[in-house]
Amino acid sequence: MTGDDLSRRLLYRDALMLIVDKPAGIAVHKGPKGGESLEDFFSVLRFGLPRNPALAHRLDRDTSGCLVLGRHRKALEKLGLLFKQGKIGKTYWAVVEGGPKEDEGLIDLPLGRLDASRGWWMKVDPSGQPAQTLWRVLGRSATTAALALTPLTGRTHQLRVHSSALGWPILGDPIYGNGRGGAIGLQLHAREIEVPLYKGKEPVRVSAPVPGHMQEALAACGL
Repeated sequence: MTGDDLSRRLLYRDALMLIVDKPAGIAVHKGPKGGESLEDFFSVLRFGLPRNPALAHRLDRDTSGCLVLGRHRKALEKLGLLFKQGKIGKTYWAVVEGGPKEDEGLIDLPLGRLDASRGWWMKVDPSGQPAQTLWRVLGRSATTAALALTPLTGRTHQLRVHSSALGWPILGDPIYGNGRGGAIGLQLHAREIEVPLYKGKEPVRVSAPVPGHMQEALAACGL
């Protein structure tokens, strides 16, 4: 990863917000163990402002797609409130093992921490925080299904835990599925984001292209 790589992945820019196409396999910020992160390269996205943009939300290391950055403090405050209020629409594409029998539905399962030793790993927990995910089948193969997933809440690992809990884990998921070894990579992509940033105007809608590591699995499902 280089600054030039990140510049080429810019999907949207205005006075308040940037949206980049995050590649899979890189953390958005440094964790306790350090290592390279996307934030290391934010200086190339200043576009004349005195400070680097900053993350308005997070994506998992192995998830690709639309990532929103605020260009300055006031922008981050506005975006943070929109995310907190659930006003930002997010659609993910995923390829799952097996797949649901129906063509669409709602997952309504609360989530909590798996245990204190597992960091941010999560589980379905009746006493946990409410978590809801809309899903719709985009296509199927003999052994997999391509889904559009819309999280109505923003819990850690929500889509991954919900899919696994219903018996169709996301392909390549090393934590909640059968993806240990990760040869194909996590088949989860933040495909589209919708941000109602400006009063009296249509929401900003941005889509991220399908990443290379998901094209084969999606094609097998007819996409």
